[in-house]
Amino acid sequence: MSSLRNALPRKAHKERSQPHSRKKFGLLEKHKDYVERARAFHRKEETLQKLKEKAAFRNPDEFYFKMIKSKTVRGVHREEGEANKYTKEELMLMKTQDIGYILQKLQTEKKKIEKLNATLHSVDNQSSTQHVYYAEDRTEAREVRAQASEHRENHSFEDLPKDIKRKTIASYRELEARRSRVKELEKIYMDMAMQKELQKKGRKRKLREDEIVCPTAGPVFKWRQERKR
Repeated sequence: MSSLRNALPRKAHKERSQPHSRKKFGLLEKHKDYVERARAFHRKEETLQKLKEKAAFRNPDEFYFKMIKSKTVRGVHREEGEANKYTKEELMLMKTQDIGYILQKLQTEKKKIEKLNATLHSVDNQSSTQHVYYAEDRTEAREVRAQASEHRENHSFEDLPKDIKRKTIASYRELEARRSRVKELEKIYMDMAMQKELQKKGRKRKLREDEIVCPTAGPVFKWRQERKR
């Protein structure tokens, strides 16, 4: 019986719309709209109550540095800029520490490259193991030399097992990636060293293109000679 009741068409109950005389107020507010608006109102009311309590029980001798390091612009708190937060000596020390870190990473990468070069060996090169053959005359020596060269030619990269070939290819890829990383670190190190030198004392100027003997990609500076006491 219930299935038959559900199969019969039912009347669609429409929500009551805003009367024509109140069209200027927009859509008619439903109960769920009122609940959401009431909750938002009470949240704001509680926030204002907490702020009033903080203002009533505040300490008149309270002080913190943001009171003098920030200001109000059109009702919005703005903190002062931190451009001159550090002195020149502190900036120079931080620059030196950054250069030391880059130099340490550069040396680490170079050591890893040397280790990879020592462990890897190219299959096209001759084997490091040397065999000594003895021959009674020159004819036999030529035959022995031909057999040895033929044996080296037959021993190629394709004859190695699959797992060894896969590891070798991965090692060569790692070697190329580390070499490119070393080039990037060297460029960063040179740029940072140049910036550090430019921050030091002394008169200097940037050379023009016609004054540069060996053209380079980056700018070239020249310091004025000073007499050292």
